[in-house]
Amino acid sequence: MTLSILIWFPLAISVIASQLPARAAGRIAVGWSLITLGIAISFLARFKLGAAGLQFVTDKVWISALGIHYKLGLDGLNALLVLTTTAIFCAAMIWAAAREWDRPRVFYFQFALAESAVLGAFCSQDLALFVAFFDLMLIPFYFLTGIWGTGDRVRATTKLVIYTLIGSFFMLVAAIATGVLAAGEHGTGLNFALSALRGLPLSHSSQTWIFLCFAVAFLVKMPLVPFHGWLPDGYKSMPIPAVAVFSSILSKVAAYGFLRIVLPLFPYAAVHFQTLMLVIALVSVLWGTVVALTTPDARMVVAYSSVAQLGFIMLGIFSLRPEGGQGALLQMVNHALVTAPLFFIVAVLAARAGGSEKLSDMGGIAFRAPVLATLFLIVTFALLAMPGSSNFVGEFMILLGLFKAKLVIALIASTGVVGAAVYALRLYIRSMHNRVGPRVTSREIGLGDAAAIVPIVGVILVLAFYPQFGLRRSEPSLKAAIAPAGLVAQQSSSPAVQASVTP
Repeated sequence: MTLSILIWFPLAISVIASQLPARAAGRIAVGWSLITLGIAISFLARFKLGAAGLQFVTDKVWISALGIHYKLGLDGLNALLVLTTTAIFCAAMIWAAAREWDRPRVFYFQFALAESAVLGAFCSQDLALFVAFFDLMLIPFYFLTGIWGTGDRVRATTKLVIYTLIGSFFMLVAAIATGVLAAGEHGTGLNFALSALRGLPLSHSSQTWIFLCFAVAFLVKMPLVPFHGWLPDGYKSMPIPAVAVFSSILSKVAAYGFLRIVLPLFPYAAVHFQTLMLVIALVSVLWGTVVALTTPDARMVVAYSSVAQLGFIMLGIFSLRPEGGQGALLQMVNHALVTAPLFFIVAVLAARAGGSEKLSDMGGIAFRAPVLATLFLIVTFALLAMPGSSNFVGEFMILLGLFKAKLVIALIASTGVVGAAVYALRLYIRSMHNRVGPRVTSREIGLGDAAAIVPIVGVILVLAFYPQFGLRRSEPSLKAAIAPAGLVAQQSSSPAVQASVTP
């Protein structure tokens, strides 16, 4: 079985399903998402521990004149992210299938296209192929927001498209420049395979501006401050399964891009701009925390908490330390597993508050819906990184790497841990306790909603007891990805060594 089957299976089945009766679209979507999850589990079950190299490789020349390969592979950087992607999409399809949607065949087709594109981006081992999948995964969310969104969806869609198109333009320019300059500086043929580009290091000046282009593209997608202008309208207008997938998974493709592409290919620039990237991440942590503490909207509490958590992930990546990098990779998985059920729970609570997502309209149902309250409490404890949770391990490792790299930034970032506890508990207490909201109807969680939320909560508990499941698989590949930047950092801190190796 090749990775191509994993990538293209959802889209292929969805195309077939588009010719079947509309009333079966939801059940078929649940079916293809479950099968895709099963395929991903089979790859992870056969994944060999302790190896830093690629496994399950597919490498075919796609466009020979341009040196573009259809190259796919799994290693410690993407194996768990691929599994997490299929799990979150499966939960989203289960949640969506319990509801009625206008034009359901088109609706579920957009999700199938999105899942194929995201899996393709995670598995791509060719820079041009990665850019193609990265741009492709935005198209479904344009339609999901514009057609099935709520509120001012036109404004939200316009801002989403403008921001992401600008980011994609910078990425396209950077990708083309990387291949062309690498071939020109080393006198080789054009080749965009990441393995080939790692053996063709660029000059320091080339790395500098190309790094900035990739950084803009990835920071817009995550998003981090000050590239987050599309987030309030976009997250508020997207239908719940779309925003759950976008916040949980698509933002991780951008963070993954820093580990897969930026640090290995542009190590000098990564060290040169380390402080800048850490400051952007730190501002995002503090800004996201403050806004999450003050916003009256439950959905936006989750949205802005994602900005803060993604800031922590960036702090781990640009600590340029193995501990920080491993914590960041683990936190990518943790954040995805926490954010998706939070958006589902917000929707469940809103349905019990007359459709309102305002915290002031919720409250008072914790003891009348104990199963819902328990599930929400487990996710809340994970969000605030309660000691004993996998999120705690991830944040601890991020801060450990950051303390070794930049002490002052680490001390300031630690306040974000306290802030996370406050906004997480505020969300839970105000939505589940206090007085009963004016329009609240108290009833237990339904089977359809529980089917989407309970399995993810189960995975959160499993990782809380055994975070080594992720750490053992990521360590060799993570160290290999960070090693070039770590070597440059060592040379920069030792003038004698730097003088001996500078070209």
